[in-house]
Formats: sequence, structure tokens, C-alpha cells
Amino acid sequence: MINTTINLYKNAYAGLTRKMWLLSLVMLINRSGSMVLAFMTLYCHHMGYTMQQGGWVVAIYGLGSLAGAFAGGKLSDRFGFYYTQFSSLILGGILFMVLGLMQSYGAICICTFFLSMVNEAFRPANATAIAYYSSPENRTQSFSLVRLAINIGWGVGSALGGLLASINYHLLFWVDGCTNILAAFLLLAILPKITLAQQKQLRQTKEKISGITKALSAYNDKPFLIFLSLQVLFAVCFFQLFTTVPLYFKEGLQLNEFLIGVVMAVNGLLIALVEMVVVFKLEGRKPYLVLMSYGSLVMAFSFLLLNISFIHGFVLALIFMIFITVSEMTAMPFMNSYYIGRSNESNRGQYAALYTMAWSLAQVIGSSSGTQIVQATGFFNLWWIIALLSVIGATGYRYLYRQNVKNHLPAT
Repeated sequence: MINTTINLYKNAYAGLTRKMWLLSLVMLINRSGSMVLAFMTLYCHHMGYTMQQGGWVVAIYGLGSLAGAFAGGKLSDRFGFYYTQFSSLILGGILFMVLGLMQSYGAICICTFFLSMVNEAFRPANATAIAYYSSPENRTQSFSLVRLAINIGWGVGSALGGLLASINYHLLFWVDGCTNILAAFLLLAILPKITLAQQKQLRQTKEKISGITKALSAYNDKPFLIFLSLQVLFAVCFFQLFTTVPLYFKEGLQLNEFLIGVVMAVNGLLIALVEMVVVFKLEGRKPYLVLMSYGSLVMAFSFLLLNISFIHGFVLALIFMIFITVSEMTAMPFMNSYYIGRSNESNRGQYAALYTMAWSLAQVIGSSSGTQIVQATGFFNLWWIIALLSVIGATGYRYLYRQNVKNHLPAT
């Protein structure tokens, strides 16, 4: 039994390149300081602003992310993913520290916008880097390895963030900024520089092998555009984890900042322990869109759990976090593989930018609407609405899968 388990983990991590491990190490260092976004609504509340104002700040972060995602895709295609990642990490680190110094609500909003714009420009460049360093055979594994690093960092950052917030909220911004800058210089130190010319050379080689003569526009890929609309729906629900859920833990379940940090850390810990094995076992067993449908249904169930009143607050928070993590592991690793599989070396930055922008748009919608619904009708009704949206999303993924099969398109 023990040997079987060991072999399962070995197989789950087999075939990954050294550069993917190094890139994941950079992400681990960066995300170990990622705590500001998870505590932003609580920070605004601490600063004397309303729940709705806190939700708008996170929504503004999403607006900046939209601009950053678009710019990141353009910059990655124009200057290369390597220097785009480095610049985003450096500038983002500085802006985290600046944001921690802002006092007025207007200054917090403005600084949050520019921080998110710079910070989120990293994502399309990083997705392009993962595609560059991986092969089609281990691409889902490669994305999952980076997600693993992100979530271990998220677990560390959430636990540390809860501790720091219980001491002084402003420490969150300094630690987040320093880890960003550290990750930037680590990128320079351990990963070989990849120039735009090298990216183009690889692209031309792959195009020659595959016979691609013209890059299709992502804007003309109808199944991809339908997929993006479903991503917005999925992410609107998922982003409640960073806005209304921490508020509910504090106000509804009466948890303090330290316990909230512990619960949030469970998400990263579970993903670190089992996601790579889950991906290894599921890859090729079910179409990606079907797995996304399953993940959406589990997410609906997890939010409905929050309306249970007879379970102790801390225990209920843990149960919710376990189920929302199962939802995440079932769906999100395969979302990256789905859109990367529809792109090629010539238009990957465009696909990555649109994919990231969909998540950013969802952050705007989810952050602003979630807190407003709570203000108007309470947390109980919000959880029912989120569960309903998740079920609609699950149905949409199934529909897209059936349409792809019907039209003889890739069924994934």
C-alpha cells in the first residue's frame, strides 16, 4: 500500500523539466507573501470603511487586472515573457509597499488599480512561459506544478497573513512587497534568460513541424469565447472566497483573523498534498469540459454548506474550505490546458490575455455584487445565489462539450 502510494506520487511528478521546477520555485517565493488580497475587505473594515466600500476596492483590483491582463499579453508578445515577468514582479513589489502607506479611501482605490494592473500583467507572461518550458504531453502537469507552488505559497501566506493582521495590518503590504521583489531577482538568478528572438525561433520551428501557416485570432474562436463566458460565471462564484467569505467567517461565524488565516491556509495545503495526484489520475480519463462541470457542481454544494447553522463556526469553515478546494482541483487545472490546447505559438499571448481578462472581469463583478447582495439581503441569500450560478455554469460546460462533439471539434 505504501509502495503503491509512493509510486503514484512519483508518476504524478514524472516528466517535468528542470526549468518548470525552477519557475515553480519562483512562484512559491512570490506567493508565500500573497496575503493582501485575501485580507483586503477586512483591512478596509479595519480602516473604518464599510463592507460595501471594501468590496469596491477588490472590484477595482479586478478592473486593474483587466487592463494588466491585456497589457501583459501584448508585452509578452512584444518583449518576451521573461522580462515581462521580471518587470511585473519588481514594480508590483514596490506598489504593494506604497499601497500600505495610503490612508484615504480615494488613495487606496487609485493605488489598488495601478498595483493590480502591474501585478496581473504577470499572468499572461507566466502562462506563455509555462507553455514554452513544457511539451503538449506534460502541459497539464506543468500548469498544475505551478498551481501547486502558488497554493503552497497561498497556504503559507494566508496563515502568516492572519498572524500579521492580528498584530498590524500594514505588515501585510511590506511582506507582500518584499516577496515580490525577492521572486523577481530569483527569476534572474536561476532561470536562463529567454529572449524574444528565441521565442520566435521556437515558434517558427513548431509551426513548420505542425504545418501552421497562419495564426488564427482568439476573437474568432467561437467555442473559446463561449468557454470564456462560462469562466466568468465560474470565477464570479469562486472569487467570493476572497471577499464575502472572509467577512462571513468574521461576522457570521465569529472567527478572529488568526483562525481565518488558518482556514484559508487549508486550501493551499490540500492542493499541495493531492492536486498533482488528482491531475495525474484524471488526465485523459474525462474530457476537460466535463471535469469543469463536476467542479462547478461541487462548488455549488460547498456554498450551500455555509447556510448550515447547527455546526460550530470553525468546523463549518473547515468543511467549506475542503469542498471548495475539491471543486478547484477538479476544474481549474484543466481550464489552462483547454485554452492552451486551442492556441498555437503565434497567438498564445492573445489567448492567455483573454483568459486572464475573463478572470479579472469576474473579480470586478463578483467583488462588487457579492458585498452589495450581503448589504441588501444578507449572507444566507448570497450563498443560494452563488450555488445557483454554479449549477448554471456546470450546465453550460456540459452544453459546450456536447456542441463540440456534435460539430466534430475537439471535445475537450
